[in-house]
Formats: sequence, C-alpha cells, structure tokens
Amino acid sequence: MATRLHLVFGGELKDPQGTEFRNVDDLDIVGIFPSYETAYNAWKGAAQRTVDNAHMRYFIAHLHRLRDEETESSAEVQALER
Repeated sequence: MATRLHLVFGGELKDPQGTEFRNVDDLDIVGIFPSYETAYNAWKGAAQRTVDNAHMRYFIAHLHRLRDEETESSAEVQALER
C-alpha cells in the first residue's frame, strides 16, 4: 500500500471568511504526515492552540494527490519536469 502524505500548515488570514494569508512568510508548517488520521490529529491540535484568534486557520493538503500518475494534472507536472 502506498504512503499517502499530507501536509498540515496554517497562518493568519486577511479575512476570516477567505483563504488568503496575511503574510506567507509567517506560515506555520506543522509537518508532513503519512496518513490522514495523523494529519487530522496534528491539524486539530494546531487549530485548538489558536482558537482565540479568529483569523488563524490551519489546512490539510493532500500531497499524495500531487504525485498520482493516474490523474491528468500529475501527468502535466511530470511533463514539465522533463
């Protein structure tokens, strides 16, 4: 079974209703995790630590989807790497 990597990261948003970060240089990279379950637990911990700041948001990015050779978008990326 292939490892499905997930990136957990977050930062302060310009608008709590959006997804644009106030300053990308200040992003909090929580880590890369080998399963959604471990990524979710890390996301939940980071989100709970910053619950008092309405502008802070954490996200889980599915890194494994970026390298899925079965999908067209990954094939395009591989063509660019050549």
